[in-house]
Amino acid sequence: MSTNYITDDIKALIGAETGLIEAGHPVEGSEIRRFHHAIMDAAPRYWGDESGRYGGAVAPPGFPVHAHRRAAKSADPLDQAGEPDFDGVSRSLREGLPAVNVPLPRLLNGGYEYELFQYAKVNDRIFVKSRYEDIYQRDGKTGPMVFILIEDTYLNQRNEPLVKTKNTIILR
Repeated sequence: MSTNYITDDIKALIGAETGLIEAGHPVEGSEIRRFHHAIMDAAPRYWGDESGRYGGAVAPPGFPVHAHRRAAKSADPLDQAGEPDFDGVSRSLREGLPAVNVPLPRLLNGGYEYELFQYAKVNDRIFVKSRYEDIYQRDGKTGPMVFILIEDTYLNQRNEPLVKTKNTIILR
């Protein structure tokens, strides 16, 4: 096996989690319509048919993930470009989680798994909590790869689950 990047400090990150982080604003009907157009799903539930089973517009199932964008007044990640050690890739993988400081130059998205519970509705507040589920290393054809598994749970203001995602990030 090549260099072992899973040090005691990296192992200590497994299980680290954030508190609840609120999206910048409540779910809005106009946002739902834009998201609906982007995914090209013609389902009437996204248009707010009051007689429908949801009693109004609901957001597409993946919407909560995209409700958490960089806040309007937060620092631009590219502001780090002038720093001598900045390689263009941030190791701060989620707001509130500690950085995974592994000196491998490439970061790849290894995919997502979604578990859907219910639709977000207009005026819902969306919260997320994230946690490092696992961090491990494997050797690939081109050298070592570090896998970071992150679980994100999206909830509404009533603490009801909307979506749970598992994201695999690969450093190599």
